[in-house]
Amino acid sequence: MPDEGPSFKTCDEGFAAVLGSRPDIRLFLQHDEYPWAHEACVFIPSTGDLFITSNRVSVDEDEQKIVITKVNITGDVSAARRDEISAPDIAMANGGVNYKDGVLFCSQGDRNRPAGLWHMDARSPHKVTPVLTSFNGRPFNSLNDVVVHPEDGSIWFTDPVYGAEQGFRPPPQLPNQVYRYDPQKGTVRAVADGFDRPNGLCFSPDLSTMYITDTGLIHGDGSSSFRRPATIYAFDIISRSGQPFLANRRLFAMADNGVPDGIKTDEAGNVYSGCGDGIHVWSAGGVLLGKIMIPGGVANFCFCRRGEIMALNETKLWQIKLSDGCIGSLLKL
Repeated sequence: MPDEGPSFKTCDEGFAAVLGSRPDIRLFLQHDEYPWAHEACVFIPSTGDLFITSNRVSVDEDEQKIVITKVNITGDVSAARRDEISAPDIAMANGGVNYKDGVLFCSQGDRNRPAGLWHMDARSPHKVTPVLTSFNGRPFNSLNDVVVHPEDGSIWFTDPVYGAEQGFRPPPQLPNQVYRYDPQKGTVRAVADGFDRPNGLCFSPDLSTMYITDTGLIHGDGSSSFRRPATIYAFDIISRSGQPFLANRRLFAMADNGVPDGIKTDEAGNVYSGCGDGIHVWSAGGVLLGKIMIPGGVANFCFCRRGEIMALNETKLWQIKLSDGCIGSLLKL
């Protein structure tokens, strides 16, 4: 039976406030040559550009690469196009976030170059600069996703072992952990462990909670097990001796289809995550409000202009219209 088209599925009456009166999903751009629309999905308001990283692309039997693409989303959909960005210093780019008028990318590294954080200018020629390339001299595994605290400028990121499992990184020298980097002091701390495969992360709109996804159900070698997590955990952000800590870990939600990958919140506190059948939306209390159904699922996405989400679907980029009152807490547009 062929896949049904994109749609909205209501699971709780609270989803009506998210959808608004005229919700819509439309295909913005499709390119079938390779899975170019996989991760990052960082919108730059000043230029109208969306920065996207691909899934892994085989160069030959022994080499893989990831392609960074820029798409301007301010024009008419009929004129939409992809521009591939040359950034050879960023090895196997993955997640990203807005940072200093550009994009802060997670570099997963490869067998010759370290994993770490790299900044790319939003405007051509897209200069790239290293931000962090080790845990106090000890190599990271393969950084996956990143978020920046809007008040103190600290950088929080996940570091699972996918690179080694997928054959482009050396054996791990660190556990699957979450880190906080203070760029003003140049210090980096491990702030959470005990994950199978930590992946996406984001703050609640009031900055009191951090949500972290665990995509352990699917490992990088292609194996999967329903005994492993497909889970979002919530942590309270507390202060001790002038430093933030993640405390009171609790299971916030579990995805019923695929794994929760990229994750965002809106200004009302609702939690959105890309899953196996689209984007799932939970209330701040962990109630599944509904789903934005996209055949093939969504790895990552972002809020752009008011009431708008752009969603990555491997070879397709989707534009989703929700309520005008639905505002992403990252950019607050």
